[in-house]
Amino acid sequence: MRELIYLDNGATTWPKPDIVHEKMGVFYRDYGVNPGRSGYDKAMEAEETVQLCRKKLTAFFNGDDSERLVFTYNATDALNQVIQGRLTEGGHAVSTTLEHNSVIRPLYHMDKRSDVEVTWVPFRESGFIDPEDIRKAIKSNTKLVIVNHGSNVIGTAQDIGAIGKICREADVFFAVDASQTAGVVPIDMKAMCIDAVCFTGHKSLFGPTGIGGICVAKDAVIQATRWGGTGVKSILKYHLEEYPYRLEAGTMNTMGVAGLLAGQEFIESRGGPQAIRDHEMKLARKLWEGIKDIDRVNLYCAESLDGHIPVLSMNVEGFEAANTGTLLDVDYDIATRTGLHCAPLVHEQMHTAEIGGTVRFSLGPFNTEEHIDAAIHAVGEIEKMSKGWTKSIDY
Repeated sequence: MRELIYLDNGATTWPKPDIVHEKMGVFYRDYGVNPGRSGYDKAMEAEETVQLCRKKLTAFFNGDDSERLVFTYNATDALNQVIQGRLTEGGHAVSTTLEHNSVIRPLYHMDKRSDVEVTWVPFRESGFIDPEDIRKAIKSNTKLVIVNHGSNVIGTAQDIGAIGKICREADVFFAVDASQTAGVVPIDMKAMCIDAVCFTGHKSLFGPTGIGGICVAKDAVIQATRWGGTGVKSILKYHLEEYPYRLEAGTMNTMGVAGLLAGQEFIESRGGPQAIRDHEMKLARKLWEGIKDIDRVNLYCAESLDGHIPVLSMNVEGFEAANTGTLLDVDYDIATRTGLHCAPLVHEQMHTAEIGGTVRFSLGPFNTEEHIDAAIHAVGEIEKMSKGWTKSIDY
């Protein structure tokens, strides 16, 4: 049986580093109790792991205060808290057509239910947002600008610093969806004028699924949208206002936090986000060079890979995206992601929705040049097969 070549790291990084498996197992066996809810030793040791992870991640994003590092279930959960905690009836939000449904759907629901207006700023042909278009979209009642840092479809990484500066000048709350970039692109909340970074743990932070968070800048206000147990000040009938409890309710995924902390150790062992990005982009460029001139292969928003993360989207003419993905999987043991990637506005703008979206290659730290050579070969073979093909492939 051939080795699976995994090129779907944009969905979740896999395999996870050994240190993540090991430390999660040890933590749950030895300290898998409820952290901070009691005064006995194991509860306090579990809480120490949670607090250490808060501190590590706050430093990672150059945040202000580790108590304002809030754990959530994933980036979707984090983004919902920020969107619903910032927008009120009659408010206005600015976002982009690069967004994931984790942003699109909450904004559409609020527009429908709460009389919230949303302006969707389109990306340019190159795949980038012009920061000046964000400036033009801001109104007197704008309460939130929320932007995808790195596209999970076309891999373009936006100039977050320039957008953040515009938001700071306009005194508008600026939130960043860092699902694809946290861990692979350095993020400095202070330098980039970010009020909230929303992240997931299971992608380039190398943690497990079911854990994510928000790093909230000092003086940035997010209203709580859910309430419950915190384990402290239980006599109070209302939920606590102070962080992190303000946005955390109920027992958290402590095993996930332990895995996220181990993921931080892995990133440090590899030399940090920039070193990981350099490795992944070297492979992405090799893939790009190998397929960009193949006849009947269409790459999207990839005239160059400057300002990109290691994500490429393509199609082979004559095949729907799902056809190409099936061939890559069944005939070549290459795992990719096909379809709309939960980002329909990108595909609507690129006119790829009608052909089933695109085939996405997303690289990770454990990919090798041999993996890329195999992918280039496979795409070349599929392109040859596509010539004269007139019907869908049905396995």
